[in-house]
Amino acid sequence: MSSLSNYAGWIFRLNLPTSSSAASPPAADGEDCDNANLEGVQLLSQNKSEESNGINDHIPSPSYLAELCPQGVSVSTLDQSEATQPPSPSQNWSWSFSSQSCPSKWNVTSSKLLSVTYRPAHEAHPSYTNISRSREYWNKSVGSCVTCCDAGCGKCSTCLGGGSGGSSQSPKRRGKWSSMKRTMSGAPKPIHRVKVDYTVEDIMHIEPVSAANTGDEEADGVWIRGVGNCHALRIYLRPKFGSCSDGSQSIIDSGAKPNKDIGFELSAMDKWDNLQSPPWNSKDGDAKKLGEDQKEVKHWGPILTFAIPCQDDESKESTAKDKCQPLLWKVHHPPNPNVALDSFLLMEGALNLHMQNLQGKSSSSFDYDVPTNVYVNGYQSWSFAGSVVQGEPQPGSAMPDVLSGAFNRGGVVLSGDHASCDGDSWSDNFETATNTRNTNSMDDVEELNATTAFYKSDMFACISSNGTTSQHDDGRILLDEEGGPALITGFLSQRKQYGVVCMDKGLRHFNLFACHEGQVATRNDISSDWAYLQIVDSSCYDEEAMVYYIHACGDHNDARAMEKGLTYGWCSWYHYYENIDHDSLSKNAHVLNKAKSKIGFNLCLVDDGYMTSWGDWTSLKPGKFVKEGGMRVLADAIRSKGMQPGVWLAPFACDKNSKLAKDHPDWIIRNDSGRYANSANCGKFFYGLDATNPEVRKHVYDTIHRAVHEWGFDVLKLDFLYASCLAGNGKYDNTMSRAEAFYLGLRTIREAAGDETFIIGCGCPLGTAIGWADGMRVSCDTGPTWLPEFPLPHWDNGTLPSLRGMLRNTLSRSVLGHRWWHNDPDCVLLGNTTKHTDNEVISAASVVGMTGGMFLLSDDMEKVSDARLSVARKIFPLTGVTAVPLDLHSTMNGGMPSVLRLWCTEKSITTDEVNDNFEVDVSGRVLREQASKLQTEVGWSPRNNNIDPYSRERSCFFVAPGLGSWTVASLSNWMSHSTTMSVSFAALVAHSIQDFAAMGAPKDSISSNAGPGEKSENGYHVFSFWSSEYVWIPHETLVDNSPLVKKLESHQTEIFHIKPADPTSCQYIGSDLHFSCGFEVSSFVAGEKRVLIELKNNYAKKGSVYLYLPVGKKFDNATVEVNGAEGSMEIIARPTLGGNEGVVVRVPVVIKGTGEENDGVVSISC
Repeated sequence: MSSLSNYAGWIFRLNLPTSSSAASPPAADGEDCDNANLEGVQLLSQNKSEESNGINDHIPSPSYLAELCPQGVSVSTLDQSEATQPPSPSQNWSWSFSSQSCPSKWNVTSSKLLSVTYRPAHEAHPSYTNISRSREYWNKSVGSCVTCCDAGCGKCSTCLGGGSGGSSQSPKRRGKWSSMKRTMSGAPKPIHRVKVDYTVEDIMHIEPVSAANTGDEEADGVWIRGVGNCHALRIYLRPKFGSCSDGSQSIIDSGAKPNKDIGFELSAMDKWDNLQSPPWNSKDGDAKKLGEDQKEVKHWGPILTFAIPCQDDESKESTAKDKCQPLLWKVHHPPNPNVALDSFLLMEGALNLHMQNLQGKSSSSFDYDVPTNVYVNGYQSWSFAGSVVQGEPQPGSAMPDVLSGAFNRGGVVLSGDHASCDGDSWSDNFETATNTRNTNSMDDVEELNATTAFYKSDMFACISSNGTTSQHDDGRILLDEEGGPALITGFLSQRKQYGVVCMDKGLRHFNLFACHEGQVATRNDISSDWAYLQIVDSSCYDEEAMVYYIHACGDHNDARAMEKGLTYGWCSWYHYYENIDHDSLSKNAHVLNKAKSKIGFNLCLVDDGYMTSWGDWTSLKPGKFVKEGGMRVLADAIRSKGMQPGVWLAPFACDKNSKLAKDHPDWIIRNDSGRYANSANCGKFFYGLDATNPEVRKHVYDTIHRAVHEWGFDVLKLDFLYASCLAGNGKYDNTMSRAEAFYLGLRTIREAAGDETFIIGCGCPLGTAIGWADGMRVSCDTGPTWLPEFPLPHWDNGTLPSLRGMLRNTLSRSVLGHRWWHNDPDCVLLGNTTKHTDNEVISAASVVGMTGGMFLLSDDMEKVSDARLSVARKIFPLTGVTAVPLDLHSTMNGGMPSVLRLWCTEKSITTDEVNDNFEVDVSGRVLREQASKLQTEVGWSPRNNNIDPYSRERSCFFVAPGLGSWTVASLSNWMSHSTTMSVSFAALVAHSIQDFAAMGAPKDSISSNAGPGEKSENGYHVFSFWSSEYVWIPHETLVDNSPLVKKLESHQTEIFHIKPADPTSCQYIGSDLHFSCGFEVSSFVAGEKRVLIELKNNYAKKGSVYLYLPVGKKFDNATVEVNGAEGSMEIIARPTLGGNEGVVVRVPVVIKGTGEENDGVVSISC
């Protein structure tokens, strides 16, 4: 046997059965993965009967093995003595995914290759599901009257021999509907869904595809944008019930309508992969043949493509990225006009905590690797996202479904009945000599769907382990990097369908669904988005387990992260709500302009309230705005104050009493019952506009184009975007899935706005918007209270406004910031009109500053106190870098991480280095050509071999030379009472390469420049930013793995500046000017007799800087100058470092922000 077993790395294994009539093993037997020219292999029997129409009979006993790994692809024989299999919930497993190098021995098996849930096409049509059903349409679609007997009335299409599709209905055909027709006089039966399973026994043909790691989409192999070139297996499944592609005509009207000329065209989309068009689309006769014998195929079944990224050049040292390659796969389904697709089940997965390796040796890590947490992602901006402890209920909305259901209704898993297709129910107009609908038995495990699953996550999920049951016995916070492995599964995009991960209570079983929800299957290109599965061992990541997946999604969708720079501004909503007018907006714009010497506001956003009704966007409230050119005048007034004008719109929503709703009721989405679809309640009910309708898209195009090109707004905040794809079949085109409809709407918006307009998504389904949105709300609305205020339920974890909900999602979705878009955490409220305590205001500002999101205020700026405004001034300017939440997956506090960490270093990248590292994608275009230099420096991509995750470049910002390297870490108490917080100090310091190795990181994954800091035998300077407190911590604390301990009040946050101590050098300890304790410095020079500090003087600031001065330099008797005049300093500590005495001093400074000579210059001379 020759296989990939000798290669270290992640391996995908597919058990392939062989026909008992096969005379010899398949071709390619004995070839290994180094052979890059493997030919297509016919794996199953060539001896098919004519009656079977090219469909294989049942085939027992697996005896072939197909494998994928980063080095290649192989198909080989497998002796029964060698056929050892990893354990799985059922021995009937179709494929497995595991790693030989992962010490955790996590393994995933799937019992099925694919399951498809169908319904009859006419049952996806409103005329079937509406309350006021059309009996005439029903008669046409069924082909017989509901009032006549099977013998016929002599008047309907069936009795006349015509049928609805022009072909007569046979007695057998009529009989299949007889039981249904007998109940038609009142109402139709419920939806008749059928689930059809595919396992390895249904494989008709398989093609191994090897590839070279060239990064060229035209090269051999499978290329996936954001992932690169892959080795792949292309699997052709035999056609079954529901899947046919023989040109047969529909027996009913699909409901699709022709496109209309709406006056504009959408730009062409970039390619997502290089997969060839499915064979059923080809006009070439050869494409209708399959296998080495070129057997003609009359009917096609689904096609699966499994892929694993190519290994990097083997001559180079492997990185952590190379050790955790993901598995990717997708399905193409042939068109069948007689069925509607409800869902693809792409994986019926089981997580195995121990496995038998390929040499047959058994190992177990049961006690260490049990899954303890799951990260669940919500459907849209406001939905809950965060880690949930295994066994605890998934947080959700406390509101009734009628008020909140549409907010969180992403992919809907509609389960089918295995038995219903075998009775007298319905047919897909595809007959075979044998029963090919479903013969596979169900597993012993209950099927996981929306009803039976304990956890449900939209687009992706991450199952993780905290390692041992208790990492520490001293009550310290559990950290991800100290735990066990993690499993990430989901989809690279959400443009074909909404994806859902359903999991059981023990996190041992999980299903991956692509939800189409009644999509009529008439189109030639029916496929899923690329599915993704990855197992990441704790030794292969230092920051966050989902980093590889997040970056792959960003690259795959051509994310717009950081293209337009950072945003600081003001929004009208939280003080004025709908009660805005020209005067109040102009007044605040004037105050913001005056404050620009202290905070560089660059955005003034006009929120909801200027129009008479949603949908009637040109109808301004009378008497509130300038009569002639009201919105243009307002935009020009804001721009004259040196800020970008922004405006709020809800382009796919309209009020019930709006003129638009009265004039165009056919634009409004209706539910399956024929009523207007429920859009949930945001203080009122409203309607959602159908994005599949060309006239609606024309309305949206005109609305956006007017706001940008006629009114003159540079920034658009687009809200309630989920309203464009509400659940319901009452829409213009039922051949589109909800995700496809929404993506079409987003493309329309971008086409109208232009590429230079900064678009902020809100109430937006996340996955579909990657590559479209510049900014994205990632949380529910903030509010004037910590929890939702009565009469709203305070226990809500859904979409109700509250500061806690805003901070939770801002933290849990911080990993998306500057990778997919610029995170919008919602506004920081400073005013005394709220009930926020000072600690809560500081915590909100700290989280926004550490995560690097958009920074917006929303108070009456004339009434904000200086004390509260100073909090915002200490966060400004943002660093442009996103901190890593160290307990994102291991948090035990309702999904709210408590520890954030940033890296800071004086290392800088030259222009030449930036150009050398700047990637060029496969189409030859410079990747995100407009991206800022800052993002280029700190960004990290899975395709970039020059930057390793251990270098921490992606969460590190660069500071002035001379400052050294340090960490900035925040610690938060989210509980309702004061408590002593404890966190591992070793996780907060800037490690050296030696420290990495000691912590268990694989040495071959550590580059020579890994880690910005250096080992310090002399301990660490620790400066608490908000309390301005200093303490020296000895190196033994790190060696002994002792924790950092801090008592915090309820909802309080502290930010620590931690720097390795050098007893012989002057060191910058920090300041109370900026939370980073270094970003405020433009130059730091420490000589033998003088320390010279130049602080940035763009903006006026007042505070103190803190320095360590060695006593041996006699700086204790130094002369201090500030701004060219005599200054002062105060000794606040006398640490002894390595036997050398030193002092820590505080120097008060005042920066005028005028740009004058010596403004912000501090000099200390001995």
